[in-house]
Amino acid sequence: MAITPEVTKLAVLAPLTVIVIYYDVRYRRIPNVLVLTALLCGLAVNSFYGGLHGTAASMLGFAIAFIPMLLIHIFGAMGAGDVKLFGAVGAILGASLVPMTFVLVALLGGALAIFATLRAGTVFSTLHGVARIFVGLLPGWEMPRFTMKADRRHTVPYGVAIMLGSLLSALALVVR
Repeated sequence: MAITPEVTKLAVLAPLTVIVIYYDVRYRRIPNVLVLTALLCGLAVNSFYGGLHGTAASMLGFAIAFIPMLLIHIFGAMGAGDVKLFGAVGAILGASLVPMTFVLVALLGGALAIFATLRAGTVFSTLHGVARIFVGLLPGWEMPRFTMKADRRHTVPYGVAIMLGSLLSALALVVR
């Protein structure tokens, strides 16, 4: 197998996935040093293989991944580490892969959330929170703000979904 940009991106994402999943599941935190390393690796890989165009694709990938997640974070539905992580993953994958990755991450994150909700026995309170969000979208209603609980054992380690979704996207690119 030739060393292509796609293979290099997969080689960056694979060990990062293992490390991020460990930290997110164990500590419910994603260290900034990992996020910064991923961002710099993404810029380096894309710049090396694509020159100025690669750098632009990497920066655009960061923006396209970061901004929607930041909006979700503003409503209190996602941690800041997840937002930064997905931005860094966008820098690795580049702008063209971010939309597909976003869909994969949302599907995996939904499955993970359902599993965590069932495991914690919080199905009804979770459904109540989701209903409040939808009602908050209606004209004249206010969007609820959710606070992060001190006990993070009942939160969803969304870094798992982000990393597995990005790994699947990169793998699909290599296989194609």
